[in-house]
Amino acid sequence: MSARARFALWLALLTLFVYALFGLVVGVLWLDLDQPQRLQLRALLGERVALFVMLALLLPFALGGLMRWWFNAYPATAQRMAEELAVVHTVNPEHRLTIVGGQEMRLLGDAINVFADAHRRLAGQVQLRVDEANHRLVEEKNRLAALMSELAQSVLVCNAEGRVLLYNPRAAQLLAADVPTAGGAPVGLGRSIFGILERSQIMHALDRITRRLEQQADHPVAHFVTTRGDQLLRVQMAPVLDAQAEISGFVLMLEDITRSVASDSRRERLMHQLTEGSRAALANIRAAAETVLQYPDMEAEQRRRFSVVIRDEAEAMSARLDAAATAEAAALGGVWPLEDMLAADLVFALQRNLERHLGLAAACRDQAEPLWLSVDSHALVQALTYLMSRVAATFGIRSVVIETAAAGRFVRLTLSWNGPAPEAQALRQWQAASYAGNLDAGGPSLDTLLQRHGGEMWSQTDRVSGLSGLCLQLPSASPAPLVHAPGTLASRPVYYDFDLFSRTVQTPELDDRSLADLSYTVFDTETTGLEPSDGDEIISIGAVRIVNGRLLRQECFDRLVKPLRSVKRESQQIHGITTQMLAGQPGIEQVLPLFARFAEDTVLVAHNAAFDMRFLQLAEARTGVAFTQPVLDTLMLSALAHPGHPDAEHQLERIAMRLGVATIGRHTALGDAMVTGEVFLKLVPLLAERGIHTLKQAREASQKSQYAKLEY
Repeated sequence: MSARARFALWLALLTLFVYALFGLVVGVLWLDLDQPQRLQLRALLGERVALFVMLALLLPFALGGLMRWWFNAYPATAQRMAEELAVVHTVNPEHRLTIVGGQEMRLLGDAINVFADAHRRLAGQVQLRVDEANHRLVEEKNRLAALMSELAQSVLVCNAEGRVLLYNPRAAQLLAADVPTAGGAPVGLGRSIFGILERSQIMHALDRITRRLEQQADHPVAHFVTTRGDQLLRVQMAPVLDAQAEISGFVLMLEDITRSVASDSRRERLMHQLTEGSRAALANIRAAAETVLQYPDMEAEQRRRFSVVIRDEAEAMSARLDAAATAEAAALGGVWPLEDMLAADLVFALQRNLERHLGLAAACRDQAEPLWLSVDSHALVQALTYLMSRVAATFGIRSVVIETAAAGRFVRLTLSWNGPAPEAQALRQWQAASYAGNLDAGGPSLDTLLQRHGGEMWSQTDRVSGLSGLCLQLPSASPAPLVHAPGTLASRPVYYDFDLFSRTVQTPELDDRSLADLSYTVFDTETTGLEPSDGDEIISIGAVRIVNGRLLRQECFDRLVKPLRSVKRESQQIHGITTQMLAGQPGIEQVLPLFARFAEDTVLVAHNAAFDMRFLQLAEARTGVAFTQPVLDTLMLSALAHPGHPDAEHQLERIAMRLGVATIGRHTALGDAMVTGEVFLKLVPLLAERGIHTLKQAREASQKSQYAKLEY
C-alpha cells in the first residue's frame, strides 16, 4: 500500500472515530436529560444545524492537517531515517542521515550520525588491518594477472558446467565476436564455452580425459581441431581437479592454425604441379638428348629438330616453374591436422558413442601392446557411428565387437557382428554420403575422411566364425613425449573469477534464482528524441556485464548507430551526438544483432527501462531481433528499496549520490550503463533487507510500483 493510501485510510478512520465519539457524548447527554430539557436542547440545536454541518465538514480538513504535520514529523521521518540507515551500514558508510522532523527525531538523527562517524572510524581501522594482511596476496594476484595478460598463447579456464572463469587478452582477440566470419557468442566471464566452440568436440575431449584419469595417467590432456567461422583452431585441453581428484573444470589453450594449414596446402599443390607437370617435359628432354648422343653421325637438320625439342621443353618447364612460384594456388580442399592418440582411447570413445546414440551393445578386445594412431578422432567417431547406424538399420544387429590390431605401418580397426556383411555397392553409397546429420549432401563424407587419413575400408565375412564386419585401415603413429608442466592446475591460486567453480549452470528457469547469483547486461540508449511513437530512433547503445556480483568494466559494448532521421537539437544538447557524427556508422540492422549476442543468457537491467525497451521493440521489425529475457528497472528497484523517499529521489543522479556511486560519463550510453550497473549492485543488498531475494520477487514487486505504469 502506498503512503498516500495509508494516509487516506488513517484520516478516514480518525474522522469516523471523532464522529462516533461526538455522537456517543451527545447520546449519553440526551439520555440524562428529562423531557422539558430535551425539548429545550432540540430547539437550541435546531437553530444551529447549518453551523454543525459546516463544522462536521471542516473536521476532516483540520484532522488531515494535524495528521500531515504529525506524519512528516514522526512516522515518515522515522521510515526515511531507517532507509538511510540501511544505506549507511550496507552500501555507503559515508552517507549521513538527513536531519528533518520533530525535535525528538532531530535529536535521534544527530545521535545516529555520531554513531555512524564512530562506526566508520572503527571500520576504517579494521579495513586497514585487512589491507595490510592481504597486501602480499594482492601483489601475487597482480603478478599472475600480468603474466596471463602477456601470454602469447590464448588461454581460457572453464568450470565443470562450461562457464568461462578466466580468459586473457589473446583469447579475447582470437575469439572476437565482431569478426564478421567468426560467428558464435563473444568470449566473456560467466558465458558458456559451448556458445563459443563446438560442444560435441569439447565433450568428446572431456570423455577422453576422463578415460585417461580412470587409467591413472600422469598427464591427462586432449587435443582437437575445430573451426570458428573461417578460423581453424587447434585446442589443447587439460583438466582442473578438485581435492577429491574429480574434474571441477578445464583449461583450453587455443592456437590459430588457419594460415599454417593454408600454407601447407599451397606447398602441396605447388609440389603436385611441379612433379606432375614436369614429368612429361623431363621425359621428352631425356629422350631427345639420348637420341642425339646415341646417333652422333645424324644429319644436321635432324639434330637441329632434336635441339629445338630440348629447347622448347626446357622453356616450357622453366615457365611452369615460374608460374608455380608466383601463383597463389587454392588450398587442396580440407587439409586438416591429425592428432596422435592411443587406439584404446579411440575404441573407448567409439564404444560410448555407439551405446549412447544407437543403443548397441559394444564390446572391446584389448591389445597387449599399446597402439598409437594419427587421426582426427572426433570426425572418425562421428563417421563410424553414422556408418554403424546404417548397418544396424539394414541388418537389425544389436551388438558389435570392436578390436584393433597392428598391420605394418597401419592399425586395423575391425567392427564385427553376427549377420550378413554389406554389399560393396551399398558400402560405397554409405561412404559417399554425409555423416553429419545436420548437413546437406555436400557435407563431409567417410570417403573424404579416409582420403585425409590415407586409409581405406572394406567389408568381410569370416568363414570359420561366421562373423561379418567392416575393416578400417588407419595410419599408425609413435607416442609423443609428454611435456611436464610445473605444479598442478588444481593448486593454482584464486584470481580473476574462480568463484564460479562452485556455481551451477544458468537455466531458463531464472525466477527462483537469487539476484546475487544471476548474470546481467546493464544497458542504456541515446536517441534522436524522446518520442519513440513519433519515429525517434536509437543512435547509441552502451552496455556492461555483471557476473558473480562484479561489474566487468573490461567487457563492455559501445556502438554508435546511424538513424534514418536527423537528431533533434534538444537531444543533442543532452548527449552531444550530432547527425554529422553518425555519418558512416552502421545501421541498427548491423548493431542490434551484435548487442543481442552480447546480452544473451543474461537478465537485462536499465534505469527507466520502459523507455529503452520501447525503442528496442520498435527496432524488432527492421532487424528481426527480439529481446525476450527478463528485465529489471533500477527506477522501480530504488522505489522498492526506499519507499519513504519522494519521486525526485529516484532519479539516477540522486540514487547514485545516496549510494555513494560516482557519476562519471553521464548522458553517454556506456557512461550511464556503468553508473546504472554500480547502482544496481548497491540496491541488491538493500532489496534483500526488505525480503526481495529472487528474480521473481523483484519482478512481482516492481509490477506493483507506481512506475510500472509508465508507457512510451
